[in-house]
Amino acid sequence: MTSDELVVLVDEEGHAIGTARKSSVHGQETPLHLAFSSYVFDHDGRVLLTRRAAHKVTWPGVLTNSCCGHPLPGEPLDRAVTRRLSYELGLPAAPADLMLPAFAYRAVMGNGVVEHELCPVYRVTVDALAVPNPDEVGEALWLPWKEFVDGVLSHALAVSPWCAEQVPLLMELGPDPLAWTPADESGLPPAARVSHGAG
Repeated sequence: MTSDELVVLVDEEGHAIGTARKSSVHGQETPLHLAFSSYVFDHDGRVLLTRRAAHKVTWPGVLTNSCCGHPLPGEPLDRAVTRRLSYELGLPAAPADLMLPAFAYRAVMGNGVVEHELCPVYRVTVDALAVPNPDEVGEALWLPWKEFVDGVLSHALAVSPWCAEQVPLLMELGPDPLAWTPADESGLPPAARVSHGAG
């Protein structure tokens, strides 16, 4: 996504209230906007982690989940997940399963820059090698899910603030990420309930 592309602004109940250029929504007065997080797994249950590129505005160089991003106006979130996984990690299209439909967070960097997102979380299972795009990703690595979770929960592994909040919620779905039952899309914020026929 370029900084000229639009993100969807939302109110506290998750209704779309407008759009703004991506370049304008990550600062010290960041408005609540629609986003997503995704966790990519291989068929052995390992999770793909990424280190955010060093030139990122928010949390540069920080280890995090596989891929995050923003849907374009009118774009279904699962399509946005697939689009960003292709762009950031060179991964082929695969089903994106909704796991945490109502996740939201607000986090502030040391320099005052804020992330403030309604950020549903998706699981994607792939059988392919990741090819990181250096514009977005500094490093990509696979870890066994339990090793990753144990590291996050013990604070031995430093990750992005949203990832740190998501991991305990994902653990509530069960110890095996490949066996998680997808959530109902009716739990998505209203702004994210976009028909696949739209856009």
